[in-house]
Amino acid sequence: MNAPIIDPLQGDFPEVIEEYLEHGVMKCIAFNRRGTLLAAGCSDGSCVIWDFETRGIAKELRDRDCTAAITSVCWSKYGHRILVSAADKSLTLWDVVSGEKVTRIVLQQTPLQARLHPGSSIPSVCLACPLSSAPMIVDLSTGSTTALPVIVPDMGNGVTPPSRNKNSDTTPFTLTAACFNKNGDLVYVGNSKGEILIIDHNNVKVLAIIPISGGAVIKNIVFSRNGQYLLTNSNDRIIRIYENLLPLKHGLKALDDLNETIEEEDTVEKMKAVGSKCLVLFREFQDLITKMHWKAPCFSGDGEWVIAASASKGEHKIYIWDRVGHLVKILEGPKEAVFDLAWHPVHPIIVSVSLTGLVYIWAKDYTENWSAFAPDFKELEENEEYVEQEDEFDLVPETEKVKESDVNKDDEVDIVTVDKDPFSDSDMSQEELCFLPAIPCPDVPEQQDKCVGSSSKLIDSNHSGSPLSEENGQNGQAANNASSPLEEDTGGTRLKRKRKPSEKGLELQAEKVRKPLKPLKSSGRLSKTKNKSVVDQDYGNSVYADDGSDDY
Repeated sequence: MNAPIIDPLQGDFPEVIEEYLEHGVMKCIAFNRRGTLLAAGCSDGSCVIWDFETRGIAKELRDRDCTAAITSVCWSKYGHRILVSAADKSLTLWDVVSGEKVTRIVLQQTPLQARLHPGSSIPSVCLACPLSSAPMIVDLSTGSTTALPVIVPDMGNGVTPPSRNKNSDTTPFTLTAACFNKNGDLVYVGNSKGEILIIDHNNVKVLAIIPISGGAVIKNIVFSRNGQYLLTNSNDRIIRIYENLLPLKHGLKALDDLNETIEEEDTVEKMKAVGSKCLVLFREFQDLITKMHWKAPCFSGDGEWVIAASASKGEHKIYIWDRVGHLVKILEGPKEAVFDLAWHPVHPIIVSVSLTGLVYIWAKDYTENWSAFAPDFKELEENEEYVEQEDEFDLVPETEKVKESDVNKDDEVDIVTVDKDPFSDSDMSQEELCFLPAIPCPDVPEQQDKCVGSSSKLIDSNHSGSPLSEENGQNGQAANNASSPLEEDTGGTRLKRKRKPSEKGLELQAEKVRKPLKPLKSSGRLSKTKNKSVVDQDYGNSVYADDGSDDY
């Protein structure tokens, strides 16, 4: 990240729980490449896609054939496909926009993790890590599977015959971790002997071996987003970071060149020699006091930070290290175990899944820092006496006249070169899906019936014996003579409530009636007939007079 710009306002790592997401019992999560959408697998077999900008549900993918818990979710390169693995031994590929199921494959073992090929825009190949068998390459179009080697025999050429749709019963398999490299041409497998195998999955051939000190079982193996660093989590409670020395593209070709340059008779020793030029140990992370096991380790979006959760059942603790190896923060949440972790690809945000199925969003605790906008601004705890300088408010202070500008006015400003987008690729053959279109939810029929019933009740109340209707009925004859054309045209649908005149108005009307009328030359007869039309209505002791005007 650009620390000078982000530090004043955001910081580099989250500190507190900002909010949480709730929808059923969620088990695993995954961001798309831009971090705008968050996919979460639930215990009922459904996959929920959250719009991370609005924190609302954008789409829900549900398969009638799958009711088991989801074990992992994975986005395709451009976000148009989602691969879901479930506890019923199934792999389901979904189309995100349409919400339709593309294909569904049932394996012989439960896949704990499944990853789509990162190099293709429309992936048809995935890497699955079953519970008690070797990792396998699954062709989603045909359904065929190819088991990858997890051990290298002491004598041999490193070539393992492919096993199509069959699992070897002679080799005892334990939980094995595997992942693609950034380009997808190589697979890195961590086995139970504490070794990292670099495999050409097209030819099912082990090309290099990197042994780990201690020989502990490797539980997790993850690449950073930029592909420069590899993370392993072992049973010896140590997280190791390796630096990738192979090129990000054409890594397979580089490995073949290394095999040709190294002359070694023993095949295993030759693979180890090649492996020493592929990965180099960079850092080790561990808790020397508690010696705790780690769960769901991963890199930050820029690879500058490493996070891992405590594997203890009764605590929700997330440890954050910098890449140098210093522990910088421990995030403590509710008394619930952590199931899964994910760091936002762009922002300093961590998302964790708890035992109860809630997704917690950890963000930076923002504080007002006005010095970020004005470096010379100083916050005061209390009032202080300030002595004004003599030239402080001058247009051109003398202190600034002495200073020379460091900016070279002769330098040309580059306005043509465009900064490279870290997410863009030269082989973008498909438009990237960042957001899902909003689909309005239809009204519930029960609510519509209630609205119709309430409107009918309102119409009935207008015609019923309410005080307003009774008053209108009593004043019907007087109101008809003085009604406006607007009221007559609407057919009586618009009710106009007559105001009760005040005592002052009654006195003025009575005086107007008693005064003799002055004949007008032009329309004397018409004015006399208007003034004679006085309607006296007795409401108790009050007398109302109507001379055709609305001013009472």
